[in-house]
Amino acid sequence: MRDRIAKFMAGRNGNDRLNLFLIVIGIIFIILGVVFRDSAGLLFNTLTLVIIVLVYFRMFSKNLSKRQTENAKYMEIRYEFISKFRLLREKWVQRNEYKFFRCPSCRTALRVPRGRGKIMIVCKKCGTRFEGRS
Repeated sequence: MRDRIAKFMAGRNGNDRLNLFLIVIGIIFIILGVVFRDSAGLLFNTLTLVIIVLVYFRMFSKNLSKRQTENAKYMEIRYEFISKFRLLREKWVQRNEYKFFRCPSCRTALRVPRGRGKIMIVCKKCGTRFEGRS
């Protein structure tokens, strides 16, 4: 039986990170559909059905390049989202030793040691110079 499944899935996309994300969203919509039993519940149940169909379509698709492009785009968006929270966490952990600034031109996060008074800050990315109080 395992060989049959492996033969059937050969050349198909299978499961990837985007499918796992869609499954989690589908589970959330199922829970919301149970909580709201009126027209909102019907909407959540319909969205769940659409997501399930999309997951199976992506899983059994033989157009690997298209599915890999979709997954790569999802991973890029996911990385940008997670990196914002990672920066917030780093700022929180290092808040006693460093002060954080944003470059006025490129918006890059910069950190300087606390307790140095008024200093000139140079952005390492674009070279912009600005003053800040640490």
